[in-house]
Amino acid sequence: MNCYCGNTKPYSECCEVFHRNGGNTATAEQLMRSRYSAFVLANGDYLMLSHHSKTRPVREKKAIVAWAKSVNWIKLEVLATQKGNPTDDKGTVTFNAYFFENGKVDVIHEKSAFVKEKGVWKYLGLSK
Repeated sequence: MNCYCGNTKPYSECCEVFHRNGGNTATAEQLMRSRYSAFVLANGDYLMLSHHSKTRPVREKKAIVAWAKSVNWIKLEVLATQKGNPTDDKGTVTFNAYFFENGKVDVIHEKSAFVKEKGVWKYLGLSK
């Protein structure tokens, strides 16, 4: 089976690697993909760990996990990336995350900002 994030590798060779190594990804896009897989798996610990310490929504963790479990995830489409390479300190990833909720398909369209915190990519929030 392909990874939840849409890559053709199996989960065990793709996002699970990052879920087990504390989110130590080479690129912002890898982190974003691993976060999508964490939503699919309702892995709240990873979602908090991979979120920048200044914007981490710790108080909302239970609600985020409950919502992630309440929807059926369909697929991830990466639309664009800007910077976010191994030698960069910041980058953005624009994506669509499709899910089924309350009898209909819905989509999260987001341009996410990522920055390195202590040398590790972290999700900062929506890009402006």
